[in-house]
Amino acid sequence: MRQLYPPLQPYVSHTLTVDSPHQLHVEECGNPDGIPVLFLHGGPGSGCEKYHRSFFDPERYRIVLFDQRGCGKSTPHAALEGNTTQALVADIETIRQQLGIERWMVFGGSWGSTLALVYAETYPDRVAGLILRGIFLCRPEDIDWFYQSGADRLCPDQWQQFIAPIPEVERHEMVNAYYRRLTGDDEVAAMSAAKAWSLWEGYSSTLLPKRSVVDHFGDPHTAVSLARIEAHYFVNDSFLEPNQILRDAGKLAGIPGVIVHGRYDLVCPLSQAWALHQAWPEAQLEVIADAGHSATEPGIVDALIRASDAMAGMLA
Repeated sequence: MRQLYPPLQPYVSHTLTVDSPHQLHVEECGNPDGIPVLFLHGGPGSGCEKYHRSFFDPERYRIVLFDQRGCGKSTPHAALEGNTTQALVADIETIRQQLGIERWMVFGGSWGSTLALVYAETYPDRVAGLILRGIFLCRPEDIDWFYQSGADRLCPDQWQQFIAPIPEVERHEMVNAYYRRLTGDDEVAAMSAAKAWSLWEGYSSTLLPKRSVVDHFGDPHTAVSLARIEAHYFVNDSFLEPNQILRDAGKLAGIPGVIVHGRYDLVCPLSQAWALHQAWPEAQLEVIADAGHSATEPGIVDALIRASDAMAGMLA
């Protein structure tokens, strides 16, 4: 079973000013003359982690990572102004142009898969290949499954912690109720809501409990940006048209693709990956029998590294 490549340090970091007030943290790792690959983190709002650099052979890839608007090392933290899917797609193009990259492979998981798909459907000529994990189509039914009715039946114990900050009279619209608290003037209520929101995702992300994943989601810096930005996107239908990703999947024709999805993904059920595969049949679908949603699970890591190595061989 394949493991992550050894830890990497960036050989250069950039601060890229985009629409006011946003400044993006961008870093490059690996081989400056290698195959360009863009890593897209999840959330929206979680930011990059150090291990994200290690899904790629550093001798063969020029690895580009950036913290999306409002999260990680990008500033201002947890900012919602000008934070939309279309703005993030524009940011990706700005980064590509600033770095002098003609075409690149795009690698994304969870919300990162959403953003990768929207970007590829918008700029298919700029995408040399796609590796996607934990497909998230961001349709209303996908949001409802995790935040309203569906996942709660599989994790009723953790669900009680998620609904605790919301009075019973408001629980018929959990995302809207959370959004009001996360954007309100009561800082104590907002922090409590952010932690409960983020921990629900952390506890649900792995098939078996994993402390490091829960700790990442429970970190206050991560929790605030993740909860605020996710709720902002979800109350706005993720700034997507109805069924946009599947509707436009024909634009992916000719792009080599690998879809990796855990069979027991509680956050984004396998049906989403299956629907994408039906709309984009030339992509390879690999279902991991003993995994949930997280990119840190051994079977997921193995599949992603194999896909990354195979894509490098094909694109070389």
